[in-house]
Amino acid sequence: MVRLFEPLTIRGVTIPNRVVIPPMDMYCAEDGHATDFHRTHYGKFAFGGAGLVFVEATGVTRTGRITNGCMGIYYDSHVDALRPITAQIRAMGFRSCLQLAHGGRKASTQRAWQGNGPLTQENLDAGDERWQPLAPSAVPFTDGWEMPKEMDRTDMDEVRDAFVTGAHRAMDAGFDMVEIHMAHGYLLQSFLTPIANRRTDDYGGSLENRMRYPLEIARAVRAALPDDVPLFTRISATDWIDGGWEPEDSVVLAKALKEAGVDVVDCSSGGNMLHGATNSNLTRGPAYQAHFAKLLREETGIMTQAVGLIRTPELAEQLLAEGQADLIAIGRQALFDPYWAHHAAEKLGVTDWDTWPAPYAWWLSKWKRGLGSMDEEPLV
Repeated sequence: MVRLFEPLTIRGVTIPNRVVIPPMDMYCAEDGHATDFHRTHYGKFAFGGAGLVFVEATGVTRTGRITNGCMGIYYDSHVDALRPITAQIRAMGFRSCLQLAHGGRKASTQRAWQGNGPLTQENLDAGDERWQPLAPSAVPFTDGWEMPKEMDRTDMDEVRDAFVTGAHRAMDAGFDMVEIHMAHGYLLQSFLTPIANRRTDDYGGSLENRMRYPLEIARAVRAALPDDVPLFTRISATDWIDGGWEPEDSVVLAKALKEAGVDVVDCSSGGNMLHGATNSNLTRGPAYQAHFAKLLREETGIMTQAVGLIRTPELAEQLLAEGQADLIAIGRQALFDPYWAHHAAEKLGVTDWDTWPAPYAWWLSKWKRGLGSMDEEPLV
């Protein structure tokens, strides 16, 4: 059987195939609430054939949002706005996951297409709100960015409790699983990396200390979830910066996350450099982060999700067949082609329209029969 279309059972949840739509911020929420945009956006993926659909980074507190347009899970009304999304994904036979996030020192910024930097007066005049970010240390993301407040014990307890409440609300909203965002320079990754964490207490300094708070969050969220609900964690396997977080640190973290009850490590990288910055340590290419997923899988035995320029079905299948990962996230390729999973099934010879929604399958199979010998190649 083609590995990409084998089901995967994690705890009590079976994902019907290994194709994943990872969390991608859309910055189109209203006061943290999902809108018609999100229902249309995620509805495409519900029809698109991917076994697991992530909903984007969702702030566990109002000031934990990256931008004023980010989704939130800090009001009960946010649950009501999310339910139509999870219901549609479930109705098509697929699974959904909510990424719980806190922006840390990268919070209170512009939407990506506005500049992806600190809020300007023009943004404020247009209705955006500015707030002071939280971080492990009073170290801004870069020059000109908002100076964050160094978190004290009260701040840390409040954010931990917000992750727990967010997990409860995710269950109420109908999600099959949740993910903790520990990547890309946001709050929890800021605790992990010495680039951002300059603390001198029990939460800074050594690797063990820098992992302490993120692991407290992981254990608290795991305890809040039913035993049959999977828990993912997204990490940056490396900062790609000399003196920063390294792959060998990620191995130690993955072992600790597994002990804390995390089921899958979602292996991304970076996040502590400005968008567009260059680094001689980083060379992007097809599946350029997959070796991190392989490393953690082999060294710790935890399940992993590979992400990063995995564009073709053949490459996705190869990564699974070689044991580099258990799940394949296709990201921006799915924005370009929401039906990527269906097209992949055809290219890999898995099915004759069986993966499509029944009305689509009927019409498309009739259409292709009508094409006859005019089209002997896969449709895409």
